[in-house]
Amino acid sequence: MEVTEKSAEGLDRRFTVKVPATELDEKLVARLEELKGQVHLKGFRKGKAPVSHLKKMYGKGVMGEIVQEIVNETTQKAFTDRDLQPAGSPQPEFNSDMDDVIAGKSDLEYEVHAEILPSFDPMDVSTLKLTRMTAEVADDEVQEALQRVADQQTTYAPRKETQKSKKGDMLTVNYVGSIDGEEFDGGKGEGVDIVLGSDTFIPGFEKQLTGAKAGEDVKIEVTFPEDYGANDLAGKDAVFQVNVVEVKEPEKVEIDDELAKKMGLDSLDDLKKRISERIEEENKQLSRGHLKRALLDQLDSAHDFDLPKGMVDSEFDQIWQQVESAEREEEDEGKSDDELKAEYRTIAERRVRLGLVLAEIGKRADVQVPQEDLQREMINMARAYPGKEKEVLEFYQSNPAAVQQLRAPIFEEKVVDYIVERAEVEDKQVSKEKLQEDPDGDE
Repeated sequence: MEVTEKSAEGLDRRFTVKVPATELDEKLVARLEELKGQVHLKGFRKGKAPVSHLKKMYGKGVMGEIVQEIVNETTQKAFTDRDLQPAGSPQPEFNSDMDDVIAGKSDLEYEVHAEILPSFDPMDVSTLKLTRMTAEVADDEVQEALQRVADQQTTYAPRKETQKSKKGDMLTVNYVGSIDGEEFDGGKGEGVDIVLGSDTFIPGFEKQLTGAKAGEDVKIEVTFPEDYGANDLAGKDAVFQVNVVEVKEPEKVEIDDELAKKMGLDSLDDLKKRISERIEEENKQLSRGHLKRALLDQLDSAHDFDLPKGMVDSEFDQIWQQVESAEREEEDEGKSDDELKAEYRTIAERRVRLGLVLAEIGKRADVQVPQEDLQREMINMARAYPGKEKEVLEFYQSNPAAVQQLRAPIFEEKVVDYIVERAEVEDKQVSKEKLQEDPDGDE
C-alpha cells in the first residue's frame, strides 16, 4: 500500500492511495481461508473446499468488503500518520475501474481530499483581564415580585348587575366578529374570560368593554395589527358583536403568611427568601452572559489563523437559513442581501474561530464532560416530550452523533469555567437595567 501527498495548499490536503492487485489478492485469500471452515459446499467436506473454488463462489462479494475496509482505513490513516486532523469527512475519489479492481484485474487507486484543522497555540488565558458585572437584589425588586405572586393568586367575585366594569375586572363574554359584514374563521367565541387591561386581545378590544354591565350587548370596532399572525386578517377592520355575560371584580389578595402557605411555604419571610434567592440566581446568569461575551471577544481578537472554508460555509448556511426564515431586523432594513451576507459571514467566521480556540484550550487542559452531566441533559431533553421519555432516551443511547450535540455546549461551558478560574476577574456593581442588557445583541 502506498500513500502519497498530492497537494497541500493552505488547509487543503489531497492524497493518492494505491493498493496493488497482488496485495488485494493476498487479503482475499486470507479472508477466504477464514471463511473456508464456516461454509459447507456440495461435493466438498466442510472446510475442505479449495480457495480457488471459493474465489469463484464468493470472490467478488468478499473483495468488495475488503476494498471498502481498505478505503475506510487508509482514508483516515493518510491524515493521522501525518498528525493531521480533518475538519470534515475525507472524501475518496476513485481513479480505478472498480469492476476490474473487484474482479482482481487491476490495482486499487484513489484520491482522498479534505480540509484539515489549523494548527495554532492558544493564548495564555491567565493574562486575560475581565470585568464581572454584579447587581444587588433590591428590596423593591422583591416587593414587585411578591405583588406578581399575589396577582397570580387573584380570585374574582361577581359585581352587581348595575355596576359598570373597570380596569382589572374579569368579563365573561360571547362574541362574533365580521369583516365587511362576513363572519371570519376564528372570530367567534362563547364563555370567554377577559381581564380588562391585560392586553391579551386585539388593541382597542378591551378598552371598548370598559364600563359595560352584565347582560349588555356591545358593538366593538377594531383594526387587526399589520403584523397579525393570520395574513388574511392582518391590517383589516373588523366589527365584533359582544354580549357581556358576567362582570367580576378582583378580590384583594393580602401579602402575608397565608399567601405563602398557598404557595406551599411556611411563612411570608420564607417566601421573600425564596424570591430573593431566585432573583439572585437570575442575576448570576445574566452576569455570566456578559462575562462570557467579554471573554469571547478577547479570545477572538487574540487569535488569527486560517479557517477551514467548509466549516465556515456550513456555519454561514445555518445562520442565513435562520435569517431568511425570520422577519428582517430593523437595523437590517435597507441593506442588500450581499451586504447582509458579508456581515453574517463575518459572524460565521468568528463562531468557527472561537469554537476551534475553545476546543484547543479544552483539549490542552484535559477538560472533561462527566457522564452524569450528559445523563442529566438527556433526562432534561426527555422531559420536554411528556409521554415519550423512554423513546427519547433510547434515541440518544443509539445515536452517538446526537449525544455529541448535547456534549458540545456542556464542554464549552466547562472550558469557559476553566478560563474564568485562571483569568484576572474584577467585580463591578451595576444597575439591574444594565445587567439585563443583551450581551449578544449584535450577533
